[in-house]
Amino acid sequence: MNRFSLNILLRIVVLIVTIMAGCWLWWNGFPLVVILLVPFLIAQILNLYYYLNRVNRKLTLFLEAIRYEDFSIRFSADNKLGKSFSALNHQFNEVLEAFRQTRAEREANLKYIDTIIQHISIGVLSFDSDGKIELINPAAFRLMGIYRLRYLDELKNAHPDLAGLLMQLPAGHKSLYATQNGQQLSIHAATVRLQGRLVKLISLQNIHAELQQKELEAWQNLTKILRHEIMNSVTPIVSLIGTMQEIVQHDIQPAEDQVEAFEDLKEALETIESRSKGIMNFVNAYRDYTTLPKPQFTTLNLKQLIQSVSSLLLADMKAAGISYRAHVSPDNIEIHADETQLQMVLINLIKNAMDALEHTDKPFIHVKGSLGNAQQIVIEITDNGPGIESEAMEKIFIPFFTTKKKGSGIGLSLSQQIIQSHGGQLKVVSPPAKGTTFYVLLTN
Repeated sequence: MNRFSLNILLRIVVLIVTIMAGCWLWWNGFPLVVILLVPFLIAQILNLYYYLNRVNRKLTLFLEAIRYEDFSIRFSADNKLGKSFSALNHQFNEVLEAFRQTRAEREANLKYIDTIIQHISIGVLSFDSDGKIELINPAAFRLMGIYRLRYLDELKNAHPDLAGLLMQLPAGHKSLYATQNGQQLSIHAATVRLQGRLVKLISLQNIHAELQQKELEAWQNLTKILRHEIMNSVTPIVSLIGTMQEIVQHDIQPAEDQVEAFEDLKEALETIESRSKGIMNFVNAYRDYTTLPKPQFTTLNLKQLIQSVSSLLLADMKAAGISYRAHVSPDNIEIHADETQLQMVLINLIKNAMDALEHTDKPFIHVKGSLGNAQQIVIEITDNGPGIESEAMEKIFIPFFTTKKKGSGIGLSLSQQIIQSHGGQLKVVSPPAKGTTFYVLLTN
């Protein structure tokens, strides 16, 4: 018999003896002594009740600690109650410690996941069936161009169609959404059930750069095929014409009545040769578009780069009566780029601006370098020319497309390819009759 059982037995025996003694004293005429025994009897009953309920109290305290996740409670050894109570208290403490460690691990995992969500470049947001936002990370704010969102309906000001798209997009499906600033967002939807509630999880990813890259590859492949087929057809013609010219020049002697026809033949051959060589030169001009070398990155000072480009074109702008201004702030902006290729882009954009100002009164060009959001480097080339027609805006980066009489249609597409190879973007804004601004966006 363990100590706990022995203590219970002793308490019961003392209680029985006390009751029997009280009864004997009552029957033998000692009621006053019996009255004195009553407090002692009550004390024994309370002691027995407290002793028996100690385990229940510990169990209640233990279960309440689990219910309210208060794992700081520790149970004393209760060595006076015997080894069984000591073992019980030890087990209580072990279970609470296991719960505490589990909660700590869960909180650490949640903190880890939250940190990842807050720092990834993919936008993540979740909302319930009423459109109430439950989770949103900084990338989602940045991609949607907003700084606060509590309900999906609040998106209608910035993105009129996006809220409806997010609500209606079925789980497991994808959709594309074009923002007003030219971004292409890939949207993927999933649903999870949390405590009986259905929550939709949305991921947003800007795939504008990937789409541009695929478009560039498609144009490059098309250009390679066209160049190959044209050169295969024109080269033999040029060679054959050269042979025919030699025959006409040295081996044929026209009769007197055929001199005029002979001269017409020579002129025709010369015209065909000239146009054929012109086609070959035209095709060869696009070789750079398909064979652009990979950029050799070095660290450049943006102000010095713009100054070097300005010095090359300043004389021509003065001769054309164009007012020119270049400004970089702060002066110490550094970029990681290929100097030759980036100079080529800036020269091409400034020359395009000069061409656009041919019939403009008081023409000016303003080049500005600055730091944008998230350490993005922005180079702006602005002119006050007539702007770009809306029909041409969607085509200006397409190879071979040009609005100039003498243009080749390769400058802007080549510039875009160079900027994309630098991990940046080339954008244009041209309100009707309010000039044009090209933006070179680079990220260090």
